[in-house]
Amino acid sequence: MQRFCWRLLLLAAFAARGLLAQSISFRDITAQAGLHFLHNNGAFGKKYLPETMGPGCAFLDYDNDGWPDILLVNGQDWPGHTRGVPTTMKLYHNNHDGTFTDVTRKAGLDIPMFGLGVAVGDYDNDGYDDLFITALGQSHLFHNNRNGTFSDVTKAAGLWGPDEFSTSAAWVDYDGDGKLDLVVANYVQWSEKSDLYCTLDGRHKSYCTPESYKGAPARLWHNLGNGRFEDATEKAKFYDPTSKSLGVTILDSNRDGWPDILLANDTQPNKLYVNQRDGTFRETAVAAGIAFSEDGVARAGMGVDAGDYDRSGYPSIIITNFANQMLSLYHNEGNGLFVDEAARSEVGRATLVTLGFGCFFFDYDNDGWPDILVADGHIEDGIERVQKRVRYAEPPHVFRNLGGGKFQEVTEALGANFASPKVARGAAYADVDNDGSLDVLLTTNGGRAFLFHNEGGANHSLRVKLVGTKSNRDGIGAVVRLRTGAEPQWQMLHSGSSYLSQSELVLTFGLGGAAMADSVEVDWPSGQVDRLTKVAGNQTITIQEGKGLVGKRPYGKPWTSVASR
Repeated sequence: MQRFCWRLLLLAAFAARGLLAQSISFRDITAQAGLHFLHNNGAFGKKYLPETMGPGCAFLDYDNDGWPDILLVNGQDWPGHTRGVPTTMKLYHNNHDGTFTDVTRKAGLDIPMFGLGVAVGDYDNDGYDDLFITALGQSHLFHNNRNGTFSDVTKAAGLWGPDEFSTSAAWVDYDGDGKLDLVVANYVQWSEKSDLYCTLDGRHKSYCTPESYKGAPARLWHNLGNGRFEDATEKAKFYDPTSKSLGVTILDSNRDGWPDILLANDTQPNKLYVNQRDGTFRETAVAAGIAFSEDGVARAGMGVDAGDYDRSGYPSIIITNFANQMLSLYHNEGNGLFVDEAARSEVGRATLVTLGFGCFFFDYDNDGWPDILVADGHIEDGIERVQKRVRYAEPPHVFRNLGGGKFQEVTEALGANFASPKVARGAAYADVDNDGSLDVLLTTNGGRAFLFHNEGGANHSLRVKLVGTKSNRDGIGAVVRLRTGAEPQWQMLHSGSSYLSQSELVLTFGLGGAAMADSVEVDWPSGQVDRLTKVAGNQTITIQEGKGLVGKRPYGKPWTSVASR
């Protein structure tokens, strides 16, 4: 009888949470915000492989005014097929009033390249975030000059030279010296001259799978601390020429306090590099159970993220895959092993047919349980001719975390524009208006970008910004633990993740109905621990390593109040 009553209470709690979730919507504010962006993938009929990749996106506060700005990566025309004004990435400054201003030229970022991904991090610890843009050919490092402009320091930093097909990237202090190092994922060995002819129907050229091309090793750049980097790929035992990497995430898979690196590979086994705490890594994906699908097949991994979705204390993993492969939801068992729970959940069933790219854990309804977003879109515009169930443009997925390892798809309830089909690629999140709820940025291949404002939620939240001193200035790699009553949460601040994209470097914790966190604890990469008690919600707090609370700012009014502007 007692067990039956407990089940009824649990069901009632789920129902109450479900009703609250249904009031939330993601409103398309792209036009209102002034984001006039169109991605150029260079396509002109030849079906070159890089045209399928799409652009990444990022949220960053490049001027330290406390408001997330937006960066959208762009491609360019192929040589000999120029169709107009050269296209470049776009940097949009947040005006704090529901609008953004294009400051690309003013910032010195109007540089043509076949750009793909972006990673944000303060590599020189001067208090201002810098940019690394991956590209087909030469990738670029842009130093933040602390005056609203950036300088291309690729050559001066020692990063010039590799002519590669670079995709996602992430900043990480892998050796614990307080300086951010750089991981760059590389895809395959491709060039216009080596482009192959592939076909789906025997009549028309289609985009080749990566199986047609040789792989390429990801690179690990070690930060020397003088504005320069050295290629530590082989020295760190990170070299693998068979990889075909699209996504990268940083996680502490075994909770030893040292960051590990996960690469999502396309048609090759995924790779999990466990930090040996001596400047080297050991690749363990097969033993960990994440290299292949449960039937032993290397899937087409695209995007990736890590998070503790069930409060086990260990980070679990999501990896988006190709159509007919479903999302991977690898649960961390806490003993070095991961088990794919997707096939036994709605997450797997709902993603079987769609082709996922960007993905992340985020608490969109601030109930304290990480939800999942997946950006979808096929690579072949004629796929419906050969696979009747598969579409080129596809709706995204949002899976609401119900607790107990269960998820419920709520995409359609979040709004018609949000749930409409898109050829989506990059995805990132941030609280663009400082109202305490996470908003979503999506990019599409050869199309527009979308900024969706999170509206209608009633739960409380607490946002935490970190300032490192002994650790890197951004606090990347720090673990923040929060407790409200008997409810524990934790997140590790990490760069990269998703697909070609970067979410904001501020952590948002949903508090549900609680107006206060009983405790907040920060475990810094240096070993320093800072603790706070009785921290009010509905504000952004700044915690400095060794000093504790150094700033706080109450939430403002959401941009729904300026929707008519």
